Amino acid sequence: MDCETPCPKYERAMKVLGKKWTCLMLRCLLAEPRRFTEISTYVDGLSDRLLSQRLQELEDEGIVTRQVFDRRPVVVEYSLTPKGQAFRRIAEAIQEWADEWAQAPTTA
Repeated sequence: MDCETPCPKYERAMKVLGKKWTCLMLRCLLAEPRRFTEISTYVDGLSDRLLSQRLQELEDEGIVTRQVFDRRPVVVEYSLTPKGQAFRRIAEAIQEWADEWAQAPTTA
């Protein structure tokens, strides 16, 4: 890995993944497709407006796909594309690092 000069691809990836809540949203979707409310519940503190914005950004990047089921009421599910599924390796590496080095937050 060359750290002498910035890599444009790495910089681009960090602009996408480095946004608040994005990695938690992707981790939530690794198991299975989820509805909006399921993602919202999984990511504590994430507003519906920001969740909607992040999902749109991830769709635009080709990481997440949105599927609408024509039922009553209408059901919308979000799932990872193959590009999004490739995030699994990153999530597993972060989890390994966290298991070794991160401390669980203390509750007051």
